[in-house]
Amino acid sequence: MSDLTIAALNRADRDSFVERLGSVYEHSPWVAERSWADRPFDSVDDLHASMKRVVEDADRERRLELLRAHPDLGERTEMTDASVEEQASAGLDQLTPDQYEAFQRLNERYRDAFGFPFIMAVRDESPDAIRAAMEERVEHSRDEEFRTAIDEVHTIARLRLEERLES
Repeated sequence: MSDLTIAALNRADRDSFVERLGSVYEHSPWVAERSWADRPFDSVDDLHASMKRVVEDADRERRLELLRAHPDLGERTEMTDASVEEQASAGLDQLTPDQYEAFQRLNERYRDAFGFPFIMAVRDESPDAIRAAMEERVEHSRDEEFRTAIDEVHTIARLRLEERLES
């Protein structure tokens, strides 16, 4: 349990605020930087709504950069601590060689189709459920999948905020 509270964030200077929340949106501290001005926040819901609004108000290219900041699922490369924990909760750190290869093929197909990695709030999902979602979503239109991926990023951010902040 974190000792970070909404009250403490409301009192934080910009640098401290960004230091604590800059990674809520994967490798995108600009979201926290822009949300800081919306203080004071009444709740985690209020803070999340502010951060979500910052993303939604960004131009498409900036949102595409945000999507591209996420790692491929099942990838065995350097990731943020939050991504490592989230993928581990879904068993993606223990894939069999066959599962790993299947994820790599799907990741490549998905990235080729959309220009960004497959993004899903995977906490406590199974590898089979994630793979099924990948197989379904790779058939989406570009616009539909862009929207779906942004919505998943917001879900991930919400879960990260809940984890970091004392209720």
